[in-house]
Amino acid sequence: MTRLFCYCRVSTVEQTTENQIQEIEAAGFNVAKQRVVQETVSGSVPAMERKGFAKLVDRLEDHDVLIVTKLDRLGRNAMDVRATVERLYGIGVRVHCLALGGVDLTSPAGKMTMGVISAVAEFERDLLIERTQAGLRRAKSEGKVFGRPSALSEAQRAVVAERLQEKVSVAQIAREMRTSRQTIMRVRDTMTVSTVASSERQHQL
Repeated sequence: MTRLFCYCRVSTVEQTTENQIQEIEAAGFNVAKQRVVQETVSGSVPAMERKGFAKLVDRLEDHDVLIVTKLDRLGRNAMDVRATVERLYGIGVRVHCLALGGVDLTSPAGKMTMGVISAVAEFERDLLIERTQAGLRRAKSEGKVFGRPSALSEAQRAVVAERLQEKVSVAQIAREMRTSRQTIMRVRDTMTVSTVASSERQHQL
């Protein structure tokens, strides 16, 4: 027996799912109220991490039909949507998306549509990565330094190094320099690496 379910999502409590429910009804789907799942959650959250959607998937069985108004109801991006559709297909559930003309995403035509969407998403992701890497290379060539600024100036690091050589405790130096123990330990670790490297060079000579 085929059962109809619909999943309606909004991002904030100020929004309502009523328009989505009406759109599904206008498309000719008569979904029983107990099978209308409504949820308020950001679209950036993966489908299976949404509590309402995850519980819905647990209720779905072979031959059931799930209706959504838009693709973003099924995941945070094209890759997540495809994974969700494949998971539902694996348990025998058909998925209809009204924004795509009501096409069944588990059908051959639906799979082709998802393939195109996924390819575009992957292309956009690769372009973003390429632009980011190009921007980083350009910034480095201009001498820009990345990462958090050092908590200590060069002069302060020199003082810390001297105090460490005097066998003063890390905690005591941190109090004197008004910084964290982790900062002092990083200076100590740098000194250790430098000492080892110097020792290796001397052996090579």
